[in-house]
Amino acid sequence: MNPTRQTILFQGDSITDGNRDRNEDPNHILGHGYAFIIASKLGFELARNQPHFINRGVSGNRVSDLYARWNEDAIRLKPDMISILIGVNDAWRILSGCPGDRFERAYRHLLEETKEMLPSAGLVLCEPFILKIGCTEEKWEEWRKRIDDYSRIVRQLAEEYDAVFVPLQEAFDKASSGMDAAYWIWDGVHPTAVGHELIAREWLSIVQNSPLAIR
Repeated sequence: MNPTRQTILFQGDSITDGNRDRNEDPNHILGHGYAFIIASKLGFELARNQPHFINRGVSGNRVSDLYARWNEDAIRLKPDMISILIGVNDAWRILSGCPGDRFERAYRHLLEETKEMLPSAGLVLCEPFILKIGCTEEKWEEWRKRIDDYSRIVRQLAEEYDAVFVPLQEAFDKASSGMDAAYWIWDGVHPTAVGHELIAREWLSIVQNSPLAIR
């Protein structure tokens, strides 16, 4: 074991979860999405430093759910970096008629506690995103406004808490322009294999050219 190895934690909802196994099988514990792609690429390139990647994404989570399990699934793990992608389920619940929107308040509480308990941990905040297909089509204007509002909040929180912000909506908009959106995000919310590749490439481009770059 390399005593100086970095631990990188991926957190979020089903997009991060990627159907990961809840055991110790190294073939499946990272899921089958962007977290796996990032870990495989950096793990190979930085093999001498043996970076340790953990996935604790949980399908269906809103930011309040993330906050509720933060001590167990983040603080206790003592990661050197935490990457968060969350927001689409918050929007989904609101557009389904559920009252209350705790997105900004819960996200801010989560970041405040992280700064207090893990002051040296780097933070990466990923922008939530959608495309117009499947579950987002019927109320598209409402969906897009809600996600754009959340994107603005996440960008502002990244500035306030000295985190790296990874923009994703524009990348998906450009990639899907003039073609079937389902090629990238099959139901408007969940990326396909190529959609996860897009997330991974954007993440690597931003994070690995930032002060938080994994070495």
